[in-house]
Amino acid sequence: MSTPNHRPAPAASTMNLRGAVDLSSLKDRSAAGAPAAGQGGAGQPAASPYIVEVSEQTFPQLVQLSEQVPVIIDLYSARSPESVQVGTVLRGIVTEQDGKLLLGRVDVDTYPQIAQAFQAVGVPTVAAVLKGQPVPLFDRAVPEEQIRALVAELLQVAAANGVSGTLNEGGAGEPAEEAPLPPLHQEAYDAIVAGDYDGAAAAYRRALAEQPADAEARAGLAQVELMSRLKDADAEKLRTEAAENPDDVGAQLAVADLDVSGGHVEDAFNRVVRLIARVFGDDRERARLRLLDLFEVVGTTDPRVTKARSALARALF
Repeated sequence: MSTPNHRPAPAASTMNLRGAVDLSSLKDRSAAGAPAAGQGGAGQPAASPYIVEVSEQTFPQLVQLSEQVPVIIDLYSARSPESVQVGTVLRGIVTEQDGKLLLGRVDVDTYPQIAQAFQAVGVPTVAAVLKGQPVPLFDRAVPEEQIRALVAELLQVAAANGVSGTLNEGGAGEPAEEAPLPPLHQEAYDAIVAGDYDGAAAAYRRALAEQPADAEARAGLAQVELMSRLKDADAEKLRTEAAENPDDVGAQLAVADLDVSGGHVEDAFNRVVRLIARVFGDDRERARLRLLDLFEVVGTTDPRVTKARSALARALF
């Protein structure tokens, strides 16, 4: 299980979902606590207040809460007996943890876009979101003891990264009330929730025009531009084109976008650095600028970015 970095890649990252972007700067400051608990799916009521049904509209709230507790995402279908069985186990585990975890259940028949964002090819598929970064857990029916072991490991990773709060009312992990976002940042967030990535980018550009040193606006701009590029992407087609055309700058950069969005950060960086070493002139500059944008998406203090900067310098000089 990979350890999340301090500034997570965007869901969508990583997750191609409205609002699922840099959770340290774009989270909805007006959201208070978890979405209301609903039916547990497959005709079963939710067993605890820490089990919620997820829609595209409520997903950003879960991403925000992943800064406080690990959020398990159960991509299920009532048509799959294995999926129902896994869901029952997860509900029991989350109920036992009493606020140390949140279980978000996604009906893939109703919200196929969320399943696509997690690159799920079947059910059951279970992932986690930790500090905004997706963490794959398993994509098939597995025994209960294995699920418990994975959840225990998830909690250990979360604690190592400072995510050890609780959703219990009045618990030590309950977040303090935060100040509103700056107006242009709020405008960008609202545009993201509406799926208007161009509008969000325009708001961030205006914020940067006013304050060129606004690091959150710079990162937000890089992230919404990535989301816009991937909005209608056919991943299989893009990867095939890149494999067949290793020196096609556009094809290679498109796959680098896919890799960052899927959490394969080092693969993306290595691909672009190798490309920069092979091409020259305008092509090299285009690739260099895209790599700098991807550094912003991942977070400029991330050690993988530091390593890639050194590799970029060697490729350029």
